[in-house]
Amino acid sequence: MNNASRLSSGLLKQVAAFALALLVFMGRDITVEARSAASYLDLATGITNIISPISPLGLDTDALEVKVAESAESSSEASTAESSSEKEESTLVMANVSSAMNVREEPNEDSIKVGVLYKDCGGKILDRKDGWTKLQSGDLIGWAKDEYLLFDEEAEALAQDVGKQIVTSNDSALNVRAEASSDAEVLGVLTENTFVDLIEDKGDGWVSVDFNDETGYVQSDYVTTTFKIDQGETIAAIKIREEAEKKASLTKNRGAVSADADEVKLLAALIQCEAGNQPYEGRVAVGAVVLNRVKSGAYPNSIYGVIYASGQFTPALNGTVANVYNSGRISDTNIQAAQAAINGETTVGSALHFRRANGREGIVIGAHVFW
Repeated sequence: MNNASRLSSGLLKQVAAFALALLVFMGRDITVEARSAASYLDLATGITNIISPISPLGLDTDALEVKVAESAESSSEASTAESSSEKEESTLVMANVSSAMNVREEPNEDSIKVGVLYKDCGGKILDRKDGWTKLQSGDLIGWAKDEYLLFDEEAEALAQDVGKQIVTSNDSALNVRAEASSDAEVLGVLTENTFVDLIEDKGDGWVSVDFNDETGYVQSDYVTTTFKIDQGETIAAIKIREEAEKKASLTKNRGAVSADADEVKLLAALIQCEAGNQPYEGRVAVGAVVLNRVKSGAYPNSIYGVIYASGQFTPALNGTVANVYNSGRISDTNIQAAQAAINGETTVGSALHFRRANGREGIVIGAHVFW
């Protein structure tokens, strides 16, 4: 009896274990099928909730994982929307003037002028306030009145119209070739950071550029292409430019005057007497004053006539120039300076007078002031 009970009990345990294994096995199969078969949904849900407490058949909106995912997705969507909004808002600003406009340190007309934005110049918006825009255009940073500026689509349209594509060399010695080929003739070389105008990006590893008014070709791997618009000028940059222009005007060739060997010698003798101990630029300046008078119409129209005009050059009037001329002891430097002045060279522009520097305003070279 006891043996029968134990046998029955053991058999029941085996049957129960088999049944449980079969149930689990069927549960797994049903779970897989339930994802695509709605008829097993209820049963599968019941079984799988036993196997895994996290429901795999649909989303448990109370689960932490779901909430984190939803939060990340919302954040991503918000970031994308914000990014799109930022892209739509242009930071480009263009000058809307016929000539030039002032840029100031603060957003009011009484503020210090820090620079100028010229026609067709543009920049980047930094801030906006009370009808004024703070902008950056090259080295120039300051405030400009909105009524003289273009924004958004109008600014972009003008920029596209007046801007240009620039090709900048990234190589220390980039060959510019006559054709889009490494075997083509070399027209010249672009050093690093040198830029030229883009003509066309051929898309085959070469770009065509404007090189000294010729069409040249450079390899696109060695250049950077950027869109460029004109920039404003700071007050400091304007002063430097004006000084350079003034200096250039002082040395601009004023045209040669016909002169024979005797006139060259006479002018050299005067230069030796008036500026023989001065730097070369000062000697040319003395010669230029004489030639400026010859050309002016207010003085005699010959070198001899100007040098010996009454009350003008003391060394000429007291006989010193004649003595030097007749001695033949005229330095080559003074002859060179005389010939340069006759050829139209000048270091004092159109100056008609000079004297020993004594505080008078003018162009000071060595010990003399010219005006």
